Amino acid sequence: MTLCDAMAWLDRHVNLEATAGKVHGLSLDRMRSLAAALGDPQRDFPAVHITGTNGKGSTAHLISRLFAARGLYAGTYTSPHVSSINERIQLAGAPIDDDTLAELLGDVRRVIEAAGIEPSWFEIMTGAALRCFADAAVDVAVVEVGKLGRYDATNVVDGDVVVVTNVGEDHTDGGPGWRAAVAWEKAGIVKPGALLVLGETDPALREVFCEVGPSRTFLRGEDFACLRNDLALGGRMLDITAGGRYEDVFLELHGRHQGDNAALAIAACEAFFDTPLPADVVSEAFAGAGLPGRLEVVGRAPLTVVDGAHNPDGASAARVALEEDFAGAARTFMVIGMMRERDPARMFEEIGADRCELLVTTTAPSPRGIPAVELARIAGEAGIGCAAVEDPAAALRHAPADAADRDLPLRGRGRTQRRNDRIGHHLELLAETSGDVRSPPVRTQHCPRGPTPGHSTELRHGDRRR
Repeated sequence: MTLCDAMAWLDRHVNLEATAGKVHGLSLDRMRSLAAALGDPQRDFPAVHITGTNGKGSTAHLISRLFAARGLYAGTYTSPHVSSINERIQLAGAPIDDDTLAELLGDVRRVIEAAGIEPSWFEIMTGAALRCFADAAVDVAVVEVGKLGRYDATNVVDGDVVVVTNVGEDHTDGGPGWRAAVAWEKAGIVKPGALLVLGETDPALREVFCEVGPSRTFLRGEDFACLRNDLALGGRMLDITAGGRYEDVFLELHGRHQGDNAALAIAACEAFFDTPLPADVVSEAFAGAGLPGRLEVVGRAPLTVVDGAHNPDGASAARVALEEDFAGAARTFMVIGMMRERDPARMFEEIGADRCELLVTTTAPSPRGIPAVELARIAGEAGIGCAAVEDPAAALRHAPADAADRDLPLRGRGRTQRRNDRIGHHLELLAETSGDVRSPPVRTQHCPRGPTPGHSTELRHGDRRR
C-alpha cells in the first residue's frame, strides 16, 4: 500500500474535529482494544507522557532532544503536525519516511479489519505510533496527549514519568470550578507509582494531581525552576535549577515562556534518569532546538513570524514575546484566523491586536473556521483597524504588501505548510495546536472533579488530522 492509498484509507475514518459531532459514554475501551490487537506495543518501552494546556509540544520536543543528547534512541509522538503527517511520529528526532508510515498504516488496517474494530483517525495514528516505537526498539518514548488526558487515545500508555505543563483556559465552558475540572481530566494520565513533574503552581490544583498517587512529585518553584530568562540573539539565555544547576544555557526558541518549558524538560529527564544531567548534554540539546510554528521566524525584510497561539494564555504569551523578543520592529501587522470555539474579542485583546498597524483576518480552512468577515466585524467593534481576506494564502500576501523592511508581519495562528512559497503555502491555519482528541470540552456545571456517570456531552473539539 502506497502512502497515498494509506492516507485515503485513513481519511475515511471518523474525524470528530471536522464534524464537531457528539460523543456519548466516553471510554478508552476502543483504543484499548486496538492496542491489544496490535500486541500492546505500549508495554515494550518506558515512556514520558505529557499533558497541559500550553507548552506540551515544545516540552516534548525539548525532552526528546535531551534524551538524544544523553545517547538514548527515543521515539516521539506529537500532534498536530506542521508540514506533513510524518512529523507526528519521529525516531531519533527525525520524522519517519513515507514508506515506513504507509507500512505502519497498512499493518494497522489489517489488524482492525481482522479484529472488527472501528477506531477513529487519531486512534489509528496513535496505534501506528506505538507499534512503530515497539518495532524500532526505542529506549524511551515521549508521548504528547492530544487533549486533556483521561480519555485521550494516548492514555493507554502508562508513563514512567508524567509531565503536566499547566492548567489553563481551553476545552472548557468556563463555568464555576472549571480549573479543577480541567485539572481532573489532565490528572487522568497520572498512574499510581508514576513520577510526576508538575508545572502547575496553583496549590489547590496540585492536590488534584497528587491525590492520584504518584510515587514522587517534582514541583515547579520548589524542585525545579528557571532562575534567569534573558533575551539573547536568536533565543533565550537561561539559568535553570533542578536536581542539578545549569547556568548560561542558550535555548534556540523565542519567548519567555519557553524558559519554563525548558525547566520542565530538564526536570522530567532528571526524574527519568534519577540523576542530574551533564551540563554539556543540556547545552547540546537546547542549542539548535528551534521548532516550527512556535514564534518561528520564516522571513526577513520584513521580519515575518509564525505562531500557533490558540487560547487566551497562548495569545498572551505571544504578545509578551512580540514586545520583548521582537521589540525592534517599527510596526506590527497581524494575520489571524480561528475556530468557532474561540472568543475572538478576548483573543484579539490578549494578543495585542489593538496595538498593531493592521490586522488581517482570514478564514481557517476547517468546517469550524470563523469567516474572515465575521472576525473583522468583531475587531472593528473593538476599534481595531482591520481588513478581511477570506483565503489564508492571500491574507498572508496582503500584510507584506504594506510592510517595510523594519516592520513585523505576524502570522497569528497559522500552520506553516512550506516556506514561502515559503509564505504563500504557509497555511493550513494554526487555528488550533492543542492536539488531536476524542474528549469533549469540560462542562464544569456537571463535573467539578469528575464527569457524572453516564453523562453525555457535546464535542466541540475532536480527532484532528491536519
